[in-house]
Amino acid sequence: MGLRVSHGKEALEALKSPDAPSMAILDWMMPYMSGPEVCQSVQKLQKPIPPYLILVTSKSDKRDIVRGLQAGAQDYVTKPYDVNELQARVDVGRRMVQLQQLLAQRIGELEDATRQIRQLRGLLPICCKCKKVREDDGYWSEVETYISDHTDTKFSHSFCPDCYNQVIAEFSQKPTPGLAA
Repeated sequence: MGLRVSHGKEALEALKSPDAPSMAILDWMMPYMSGPEVCQSVQKLQKPIPPYLILVTSKSDKRDIVRGLQAGAQDYVTKPYDVNELQARVDVGRRMVQLQQLLAQRIGELEDATRQIRQLRGLLPICCKCKKVREDDGYWSEVETYISDHTDTKFSHSFCPDCYNQVIAEFSQKPTPGLAA
């Protein structure tokens, strides 16, 4: 048996705590805060893994059921309830919580792996002299080849102003073949 509380505000405080239960069975009509009010407040906490909330009530009108689910409850049981039905719904809730925890764990593992990949891809060995880049397979290639292979980048070629002036200067200094000076 888990934690028992005597009213809605106490239930909310328990669900806010760092060691909050992963599941709660809430009566619709509780002193200080109703079950749906507790559900709404818990939803606003935006926990990574929200608790699984089951509302228990004597209200059986479909509009009340919808209102309870819209408030944030994951399930709804009407009084008088069958103990076996309630236990089955708790078991479903337990499985849902386990799946959410497993999913959160897997997401954490994927985020860690992504961070490691970004770190590894952030290290790019480049030759100090020719500026070739070492690929993952150990081969060396031109920087533009590497970037083209690993991104959607396309290149156009041109001269920067400094290189343009240097090429023009070199070109104008070379004698034209076949012309006598």
